Amino acid sequence: MTIIINHLRGLPSWLLLLSILGLFSLVSNLLVPLLKWLYAAFLRPRKDLARSYGSWAVVTGATDGIGRAVAFQLACGGGLHLLLVGRNPAKLRQVAADIAAACGGGGGGGSLVKMRTVVIDLAGDAAEGRRRLERAIEGLDVGVLVNNAGTTHPSAAYAHEMPEEAWQRIVKVNVEATTWVAHTVIRRMVEKGRGAVVNIGSASGTALPSFPFHAIYSATKAYVDQLSKSLNVEYKDKGIDVQCQIPFYVATKMISAKGSFFAPDPIT
Repeated sequence: MTIIINHLRGLPSWLLLLSILGLFSLVSNLLVPLLKWLYAAFLRPRKDLARSYGSWAVVTGATDGIGRAVAFQLACGGGLHLLLVGRNPAKLRQVAADIAAACGGGGGGGSLVKMRTVVIDLAGDAAEGRRRLERAIEGLDVGVLVNNAGTTHPSAAYAHEMPEEAWQRIVKVNVEATTWVAHTVIRRMVEKGRGAVVNIGSASGTALPSFPFHAIYSATKAYVDQLSKSLNVEYKDKGIDVQCQIPFYVATKMISAKGSFFAPDPIT
């Protein structure tokens, strides 16, 4: 320590000042983001979503995986009423019943959490899907949209070997449906001057330099990330927050994986 102090004393004052400024900059760039993350993850009070944005949340892809887990959290943890969007009516009814049992809801008899479901195939006709969504949200104070629905490759493959039907489905769900669902709901949010949109992206399209053999999927998720960033800037002054959540590998039915250290369960 004495050697270091003596060495520092021997430095020109201008160089010592630059060294101190550089050290301060390094510490602030590393420490401040870490402290912000710790505060947001563990210390920040839970935001009252209903008061801040609105009492209803729309969740697409709500019957499995991340969408199902988010729906439970919004209802049981956030107290929001839910409009669940999916293509399988039986699964939608089951998820709604499970949430009602867990959170005390269902929409009748003075229940706390109300739930509605709407059957929409996001890989199907976009115009029909949009009409169904518009009818479903009519009269609801929709404050939160979770654009979760997505699909991926049947298996790893060279792009030119993928069946046309497979890659078209990926584009229709991950790009087109994500866009028209957001467009439909945001219009209502603009009318009331508040709202929050959470699009579900993927590390494959943002955090990784490349994702070979899943090129089309990762490209669609890069689109979701850029769409979210741009919409957030566009609508900030209209009281609407837009963000993209970027999970890594998550154990869902879409990837046919079980929960593990490297592929956590959506609930955790």
